[in-house]
Amino acid sequence: MSQAQASNYTLVIEPKTRLLDLNLKEVWRYRDLLFLFVRRDFVAVYKQTIFGPLWFFIQPILTTIMFMVVFGGIAKMSTDGLPQAVFYLAGIVSWNYFADALKATSETFVANASIFGKVYFPRVITPLSIVVSKLLTFGVQFTLFLLVFFYYFFFTDTNLEPNVTLFLIPFLILITAGLALGIGLIITALTTKYRDFRFLITFAIQLGMYATPIIYPLSEIENNRIRMVVLANPMSSIIETFRYAFTGTGNFSWTSLVYSFGVMLVFLIVGTIIFNKVQKTFMDTV
Repeated sequence: MSQAQASNYTLVIEPKTRLLDLNLKEVWRYRDLLFLFVRRDFVAVYKQTIFGPLWFFIQPILTTIMFMVVFGGIAKMSTDGLPQAVFYLAGIVSWNYFADALKATSETFVANASIFGKVYFPRVITPLSIVVSKLLTFGVQFTLFLLVFFYYFFFTDTNLEPNVTLFLIPFLILITAGLALGIGLIITALTTKYRDFRFLITFAIQLGMYATPIIYPLSEIENNRIRMVVLANPMSSIIETFRYAFTGTGNFSWTSLVYSFGVMLVFLIVGTIIFNKVQKTFMDTV
């Protein structure tokens, strides 16, 4: 079909041969559906619950208190001289966005099989909507972190030194979103054939939290091998930089950030290729 003929139609069905094609033009055409999915994902999380949207605050608050009691109080783990609430909450807020987006994205095909089998729309809209909706949740919890940070900054004698690294926060969020999306696309594609990955991803997220400097500072790791393992985790530099930006304490390294960005790109490319390949035939196996 020539371009002149194709221009007379609102929808042209053509074969997809490029595995690395996100078809962003088509995604833009279905942007209303994307916003609808974002609203659905954001609103439906705590619908028909007693506390409703308050759970966005309750969950990180309870987790922070538990960390303060167990790791800060009982285990006496260092927080690099920072207030425990600020130290733990900085890691929890960042990790929660990654973990929640990854887990939800990794269930894209299985959770939406009934929709995918009835109507056509760019399948990539679903994982994109999850990443965006979880970003809204991150915004709510980030506000909580700011309230705690401002309390210690203005009303206590704690030495907190926010710096120009704060301008990297959007970049850190972008890397986190990209990592969650890329890894999630790979897992959801594998889950169509091997359902074990649904259980594996939950365990991996829990294990990954302990391989990330959330409950301990990177400076406390003296064993070089363990330190290399933690630094190999692309989320480590993101959380350390996030914490450093607000407090002036922590490990900030451009090399580590570039590494995290590179890992994100690799996962996004591989995830896109696998996702585009599987979406053509997943209804036969899901």
